[in-house]
Amino acid sequence: MLKSDRMWNLFAHVVLVVFSFIILFPIIWTVRTSFVPEVFAYEIPPRWLFKPTFANYVGVLKENDLLRYLLNSLIVSGISTLISLPIASLGGYALAKYNTGGSTLKFAIISSQMLPPIVLVIPLFMMFLSLKLVNTRTGLIVSYLAFNLPFLVWIMMGFFESVPNELEEAALIDGASRIKAFFSIIVPVATPGLLSAGILSFIMCWNEFLFALVLTGSKASTLPVALAALQTQRGVLIGKLSAGIVLGISPIILMGFFIQKYLVKGLSFGALK
Repeated sequence: MLKSDRMWNLFAHVVLVVFSFIILFPIIWTVRTSFVPEVFAYEIPPRWLFKPTFANYVGVLKENDLLRYLLNSLIVSGISTLISLPIASLGGYALAKYNTGGSTLKFAIISSQMLPPIVLVIPLFMMFLSLKLVNTRTGLIVSYLAFNLPFLVWIMMGFFESVPNELEEAALIDGASRIKAFFSIIVPVATPGLLSAGILSFIMCWNEFLFALVLTGSKASTLPVALAALQTQRGVLIGKLSAGIVLGISPIILMGFFIQKYLVKGLSFGALK
């Protein structure tokens, strides 16, 4: 029986390793291509033994000025997330605990996500053109707020529904106002939900392409637009593109490693004794 269990455990580990490799292979291949000399990048079949080079990274940073686009993405995504989280938290809490607006408002919030972005980008462009917000970081931040806020409110509403009402009631009995109870009791308990929503908001802004393409130019373009520009008349600059992708996903991966322990939902469960 023990031998049978070990065989099943070995089989399960082999299956997990195989599927993990399949999932990670595109990333592994992109990292490999980012270090390949340009003369070998298009070879079929590809070679695995070569002398690594940083020429692709140097080229995409110097010739294509990728650092500027990375900075634009960081500023736009960071500011949009920092502004949207407090608003989404207040809105989600009001919907979850006080049923503000009833089911009609909840449906209106989620239905706003049913519209395809292409429907909204042209009206936004005409509006921003009159307000002189085209090709500015401010305009892009405003558009991301309008597009991401309903999604974040819905996420926070679902999380606040799992927070026991007794926590707020105990704070009110102790003499705290509703605002103080929210910020001193509910917000600390809801930290995992806030971080989860913040990460989702940051990633959505970081990866967004259509709004950045239409609403910005060379001054305020973000990383996805810069990477798309590496498809030229000579073809796709695959080495530079791979290097840019590695640089682009690195901040998200590092952020995930640092805050993954805070992403576990259900911190509030068991808070009452």
